[in-house]
Amino acid sequence: MALPLSRGPALARPALGRRLGAAYDDERLRTPLRHCPGGTLSDLDAFIAGLPKAELHVHHVGSASPRIVAELAARHPDSAVPTDPEALADFFTFRDFAHFIQVYLSVVDLIRDAADVRLLTYEVARDMARQNIRYAELTVTPFSSTSRGIPDAAFVEAIEDARKAAEAELGVVLRWCFDIPGEAGLAAAEETTRIACELQPEGLVSFGLGGPEVGVPRGQFTPYFDRAIAAGLHSVPHAGETTGPQTIWDALHELRAERVGHGTSAVQDPKLLAHLAEHAIPLEVCPTSNIATRAVRTLDEHPIKEMADAGLLLTVNSDDPPMFGTDLNTEYGVAARLLGLDTDGVAALAKNAVTASFMDAPAKARLAAEIDAYAAAQRA
Repeated sequence: MALPLSRGPALARPALGRRLGAAYDDERLRTPLRHCPGGTLSDLDAFIAGLPKAELHVHHVGSASPRIVAELAARHPDSAVPTDPEALADFFTFRDFAHFIQVYLSVVDLIRDAADVRLLTYEVARDMARQNIRYAELTVTPFSSTSRGIPDAAFVEAIEDARKAAEAELGVVLRWCFDIPGEAGLAAAEETTRIACELQPEGLVSFGLGGPEVGVPRGQFTPYFDRAIAAGLHSVPHAGETTGPQTIWDALHELRAERVGHGTSAVQDPKLLAHLAEHAIPLEVCPTSNIATRAVRTLDEHPIKEMADAGLLLTVNSDDPPMFGTDLNTEYGVAARLLGLDTDGVAALAKNAVTASFMDAPAKARLAAEIDAYAAAQRA
């Protein structure tokens, strides 16, 4: 069980970017998060920048940088996406969650052949390497590409080729979560499940459900999750981002969720908080994303403090980072300021992601040891 946080005086609200108003059996990886009584934000930001990290909730297409999006838009001039990287700032200003989905799908439409897929995937890994991200479980939505004409085998070959090159050349280990786009219905669920279970790419570790939650009940996807779980994949659906805690209960009971994407509304249900804490079910928290999509009104109202006080196993993630004017380093800074963490507390937060990941035990131990060694060196 994650240990509770102590919290100090309120800290200054950070700037957020130009556009924004399973069982875990290694107790050694669960470290308490601590509040920082002193020190400067610049020192903390420098610590975060060099910290080895894992990321568990980050989307494939949603990680496309403005440079890559603009390059793809130039290759496909019939798209509504601007080709000027500066113009993308206005394009990526979201009115609400529905508008975010609309913009997101317009970027998805830029990925039209296997070469686009390979380029995007490798460049995402390059951006991760710059942040000292050692391991990432990237949420990939095959249906968005196969439904636009990319053969499923070519899609899988492209992401796998990029994955192997990223590990060899950049030192970034990528794993896949194949994700059902909920708004596309059961046809998308069938296609996603078929590709996952029949093609079984080497990097695939988990199975998810994204897109809008309102009007998309979790239970209709139970048969598809059952098939994926039977094939050896972990269950990691989004739930409770834009709906209430019942959606999280449904994800746990009907989709057998081992981790919960977002889980923002969990704090509305004390019984749910107790259940998540008792069973060490991690939440993939994405603070800036929640503000950008209007799932949460302001950072001051973000429930991450209540989640931490309830003893939940929290991980911090960037979701769709360039679209939200953020990255994982920024999200760690946001979380540190909201929770009042010192460098040891931030390192513990990084180890939470290791604990909640689907790495094997030796890989978890290596990355946890690297985090510990980095923190110790910084203290010295």
